[in-house]
Amino acid sequence: MKSFFVAITFVLTTAGCMSTALATDAVPLSDDPITEQRLISISEEMRCLVCQNESLAGSRSDLANDLRREIRILIKEGKTDDQIRSFMVERYGDFVLYRPPVKPITWLLWIGPFVILLLGIMGLILYLRRRNQSVPSTTLSADENRRIDALLKNVKPSSSESPHD
Repeated sequence: MKSFFVAITFVLTTAGCMSTALATDAVPLSDDPITEQRLISISEEMRCLVCQNESLAGSRSDLANDLRREIRILIKEGKTDDQIRSFMVERYGDFVLYRPPVKPITWLLWIGPFVILLLGIMGLILYLRRRNQSVPSTTLSADENRRIDALLKNVKPSSSESPHD
């Protein structure tokens, strides 16, 4: 058993050393930490065009690296955050933004889920109304009520019943 743990430790240590040796270099950061902070805050609000579920800040694709480099250049040129966002939207469309602006072309995106929810609630209400109307209401006669009472008195509690009774 002891040799098993030694073997496992050896394998894990070797795998850790190999993964460190095979790791790629980190993407170089800007010399100015303020520029880098602005880059991160801008790129967190933008979608990676390759990965699509990752922000531009979190993506490691080549295109994301190129776009971050482009944003760095724009920051160094003195562009404001809004100018940089406008530049990216002009180039790649509203799709590049995680929170696209509310305008006629994006109304479906913003209002669509609420419309679908409202239609679902209306459909459920219509279905329940039709179902209640299709079930006829019947009143039991006095004789039927007495028979039901007699049956209920003869029923034993389910916990004391055995399955073979």
